[in-house]
Amino acid sequence: MSQVKKGLQAFFGAVGSFFKEFGQAAAKGDLFVKLSLIWMGAGYIRRKQFVKGILMTIFEVAVIWYTLGFAMEYVPKFSTLGTVQQESVFNIATMQTEFNDYDHSFMILLFSLISFVVWAIFAVVYLYNIVAVYRLQKRAEAGLHINTFKEDMKEYINKKFYVTLLALPVTGIVVFTVIPLLVLILVAFTNYDQQHMPPSSLFTWVGFENFKSLFSSGGLTITFGYAFGKILVWTLVWAVFATITTYIGGILLSMLINSKKTKLPKLWRTLFVITIAVPQFVSLLLVRNFFANNGIFNTFCASIGLTDWLRDIGLISTSYIPFLSANGWAHVMIILINIWIGVPYQMLIATGVLMNIPTEQLESARIDGATPRQTFIHITMPYVLFVTGPTLVTDFVKNINNFNVIYLLTDGVFVTTDQLMANSQAKETDLLITWLFNLTQNYYNFKMASTIGIVVFVICAVFTLIAFSRFLKGDREEAFR
Repeated sequence: MSQVKKGLQAFFGAVGSFFKEFGQAAAKGDLFVKLSLIWMGAGYIRRKQFVKGILMTIFEVAVIWYTLGFAMEYVPKFSTLGTVQQESVFNIATMQTEFNDYDHSFMILLFSLISFVVWAIFAVVYLYNIVAVYRLQKRAEAGLHINTFKEDMKEYINKKFYVTLLALPVTGIVVFTVIPLLVLILVAFTNYDQQHMPPSSLFTWVGFENFKSLFSSGGLTITFGYAFGKILVWTLVWAVFATITTYIGGILLSMLINSKKTKLPKLWRTLFVITIAVPQFVSLLLVRNFFANNGIFNTFCASIGLTDWLRDIGLISTSYIPFLSANGWAHVMIILINIWIGVPYQMLIATGVLMNIPTEQLESARIDGATPRQTFIHITMPYVLFVTGPTLVTDFVKNINNFNVIYLLTDGVFVTTDQLMANSQAKETDLLITWLFNLTQNYYNFKMASTIGIVVFVICAVFTLIAFSRFLKGDREEAFR
């Protein structure tokens, strides 16, 4: 956590220094620097950087045009998300049914948010522009060379090439990650659901009501609070077991295949790699059919008398084993099936890591009389954890959001018998992410889906920050040299 603290201190220190320089520019800048507060290209024109001056002027004019010609249509309605509902009116003149000039709540929210992002980007560019022209002024007063536009472009290919490389990814992050994430957050504070579906209906702000519904366990919100608690527990249990079983299984399988006592190791390794080559959804759908109520495994278990025996001892009450259709059975089977899906990936990772364990440590342990078990516990596993720690963290987060395994194995197979779960459009085998999907795609309950999405994001973000600060410490490297 000290590294996070230092990072925050460095960030806010840099921000403070920037605003201090901006204040100096606004106070001590010459006429053209001060004129740049109104006309962004003035400072560059004064220093004969005409192309930059023209580009900044075009940028400023474009933002002003966007604000007056587009943003002002939506932003003033952001506080209410619209007040005029869609209505059909029969026009006697045209003898046709027409719609009135109605408000579209989602468009208001989306375009207002985009406008806020545009203005935020403009504010950053505006502030940096004043600092930049002030620096040009100081260079001119010191008699230093001021780059031409061509020389600046050469810098972005050479000295500042990192800026050129990062420009496109950062733009993509803003457009495809930041804006959708902000939309998700904003929707969580509205009543956007099937009863308030634009354009036929309006939705509006409701504050923290959706979070109260999700975390409350009484009154009218008991179903969502009840379902959220059960699904959250299962999500965390699933993530822990899915991560640990595949991680440990992959290491043990890799050690077994690489053992000198194992014959034909290349053959065994190839067989497991083939499972990776098969698309995951194909494997999951096949396995789902195998373990269906009338599938191959149930037919086999019935033929050998296992089904009757389980029914006699009270473990089942049906004429089949509910591998994926009953509470408890389905949870265990999902974890076991995931082992088959995930272990081969971990085996390949572990193989590369195990091949690079310092042989000196293994030889020293062998000379000191350490057993294979002791060597594994005190040398192999600590080294593997040190190298693959970040991967372990990402696997845990990935399993929290592991949509494929849960959805493909249980969709249309598992049906909840818990009425409170059903009232919240949830099943005992759902993860938070599959519950979110079901709420949006089948029930159009966007408000609760967005609320759940925020909870998932917070869980993943907090765990990732804590875990990475632990695994990425640099004080353990010497122990493995």
